[in-house]
Formats: sequence, C-alpha cells, structure tokens
Amino acid sequence: MADFPNLFGTDGIRGVANRPPLTPEIVARIGSAAVEIMAKHATGRPVVVVGRDPRRSGDLIESALLAGMLSAGATVHRAGTVPTPAVALLAREGNADLGVAITASHNPFEDNGLKFFRGDGYKLTDAVELAMSDLAQSGGTYTALTRIGADVGRVERIDQPVRRYLDFARGSVPSDFTLAGVRIAVDCANGAASESTPMLLRELGAEVHAFHDLPDGVNINRACGSTHPEEIARCVRETGAHVGIAHDGDADRLLLCDEHGDIVDGDALLAIAALDYLRRGKLAEQTLVATVMSNFGLDETLAKAGGKVVRTAVGDRHVLAEMVRRGLNVGGEQSGHLIFRDFSTTGDGLVSALQILAVMKSSGRPLSDLKQCLVRYPQAQRNLPVTRQPPLAELAEVARLVADAEQSLAGRGRVLLRYSGTEPKVRLLLEGPDETEINRHADRIAAALTDAIG
Repeated sequence: MADFPNLFGTDGIRGVANRPPLTPEIVARIGSAAVEIMAKHATGRPVVVVGRDPRRSGDLIESALLAGMLSAGATVHRAGTVPTPAVALLAREGNADLGVAITASHNPFEDNGLKFFRGDGYKLTDAVELAMSDLAQSGGTYTALTRIGADVGRVERIDQPVRRYLDFARGSVPSDFTLAGVRIAVDCANGAASESTPMLLRELGAEVHAFHDLPDGVNINRACGSTHPEEIARCVRETGAHVGIAHDGDADRLLLCDEHGDIVDGDALLAIAALDYLRRGKLAEQTLVATVMSNFGLDETLAKAGGKVVRTAVGDRHVLAEMVRRGLNVGGEQSGHLIFRDFSTTGDGLVSALQILAVMKSSGRPLSDLKQCLVRYPQAQRNLPVTRQPPLAELAEVARLVADAEQSLAGRGRVLLRYSGTEPKVRLLLEGPDETEINRHADRIAAALTDAIG
C-alpha cells in the first residue's frame, strides 16, 4: 500500500472498485481503523451508519467495510440505498459515532468510494483522515484490532431510512409550501435518489416526470445526471417542464434547467439563493462562501446587493469548514454542491432544489428570469485525463504557458491549474473579459499538458 501515502482525496476515498485502494482487504482495514479511531471518543460500543448508492460494486465494498468494522467491535446500522446526505442525517439523528456513504458520486459505475461523516453529520477533518489512512496502512493493523467473543460487532437495519430523510428534507421549506401546478423533470442519474426525489416532489403536489430512475448497478451516471447536462435539457424540452433537476449518482449535488432548456449551474444557484437570503435578512454576516472555481461575477453580484463572497479551496468540505469557522449559512461550488447550513451539515441535492423552488414560488418568477441576476465573466475550462501526476511546477513548458497567460490576464482575470482529487484528471480554468483570448491560452496549456502527462 506504499503507493497511497494518504488514501483520502478531496472527497473521501475513491478509485476503481476491486483495485487498490478499494480491494476487500484494504477496505476491511479502513473499516477497522475508522472504528478504532472513533472509539476513542465513543461512550460505549462504537455505532456506525452505513449507506450506499446502487452501483454493483457496492455489495463488495459494503461487505468488506462491515467485516472490518465488525471485527473492531462496532455496531453497524445499515441504511441500504440512500442519498449521501441521508447518511449524514441518520448518523446525526441516531447519535452515531460515524457515518459512511459507499459511493463514487459522479464517477462511472466501475469506480466506488467511501465518504466519511462524524457523528454530528459533518465531514472528517484532514487530521482525522490522515490518522485513519496511516492506521489502515500500518503493518498488522487489521489483526491487532480484531475482537473476539462478545466483543465482535453486529449489524442492525435502520427502519424506513428513505422516509426519515424525506421528512427531514420536507422540513427545510415552510409547512404550507406546495408545488401544485408545477411541472418538474427529474434526471435521477440512475443513482441513489431514484426513489427519494421524485417521491417528495410528488408529495408536495408537483407533476413529476422522472428520467433515469431505474438503477441496475451498471447504468449509474451513464449518459445522464448532472455530469451530462444536455440530458436534463432534453427532458425539459420533451415534457414542457417548468424546471428540470439533475442529480449526481449519490445526490449530494444538483444542476437545474430552466423552462427553456438552458442549464443553470451552481454559481447561478448560489447567486439566486444568496440574494434571496439577503433580501430576507437571513444571510449570516451578509457573506456567501464559494470556491476558487466560482465565477468572479458572483462576487460582483453579491457586492451590488450589499453582500460579499469569501473563497476556499476546491471541495465542499473546504466550503463547509469555512462556513463553520465563520458561522455562515450558505455556500457551495460551481459543480452544484450547495450547502444550506440552516438545515444540512453537507451538500444535499434535494434540500438545495427545494430552496430554489421556494424562491421561484415566493417570487412568482421563472428560473430563466431569476438566473439573470448573475452576470458572468467568460470562462474556459479543460478537464484532461492523465496517466501520472508529477508536480505541475516541474512541467517546464506548461509552467511557461501558464505564466504567459497570467501575465496577459494580469488584473483582468486568472488561471487555475490543479489535479482532480476524485478522478485521474488535471483541471484547467481560465477566466477573463475576452472569451477568445482565454480559449487561446487554454488550448495552448491543454496541449502542453497532454504532451507531458496525457
């Protein structure tokens, strides 16, 4: 396991299922190590909530994870197939010591992963993740932590986990809130929200047209979901929906589509929500939290309304950490991870959708009108597959082209270049006032990256 000095990326552990670091042996070690670390703060036998998305390898990963956790003496409460935010909720409501979602989110079905939550529903700190990784990879750990006899753990099933999650989500909007007369297209990504999101929207009175809601274990995210926005646009046009909702595989994020079939991304959704919170005097410190990937137009939009934006590194866990540190209540990412901390401790695609639908209903304005509040700077993004990840600063030609772009855009834009923490890709973003200029720089840098590490 020496190839994995830290098993954790920007959002848990992720990789190809049944290959390191997601082989049964390693996953069992991770489960054992997680329980051992959390047991230091538990008042009794450690309690863990485990849920999963519907991808086929979930059986394999869950079996290995439970084996490791039970061998370390935990009581495991199984939630079955539920959205990732439901795991955080159930851990919090059930006074658990840990929550684990088995999912690879928006990745293809061959991948899988583990997302960890503390007992209060928040994600683990960097220090705890590193300690867990170190313990899982230390020699003889799994054998050393095993329990025998009455100390071996056991499994219990959670009663009606989906219903409990939907009741929670329903509580994020006023008790008299209704979607009667609203036609909604939902792309469930053949994922964890295939049952839950359409169910609650129908209970609220909406006419729901559900697409990609028949998961078979191998079709999750396949040409559908939030990573394929063209599909929800098609669904909206086909059904004449007033709005479209697209989740990723574990439903902790979303994209929306307006009634014309135009995509509304996380930046626009953050702008809509933050302006509504400002208008109602509900935005803590008049401040929105976003990442460095969000469009600079978001800053200008909030400034004009008397608010401001603070930025973090990429990853919803970094957004949430800043929100907790400063006592803020609205934040998120361009990718559609939105966090409404008045209700949730993590990104929640269903709760986020309800917040925007509530703005639409209270304002009487369609999404196509609401999204006009955000005036964007042009952006050029390139997401390139890589075969290895040497330090980017050591790629001389790439570094030279990045420096050229930064000099050209000085005071008028920016360049961001980083490796993905969830996929074998390098991500490039340029932002500036001239779309032709930034695309020219992006193409040159992308070509040099492909030559060097593609």
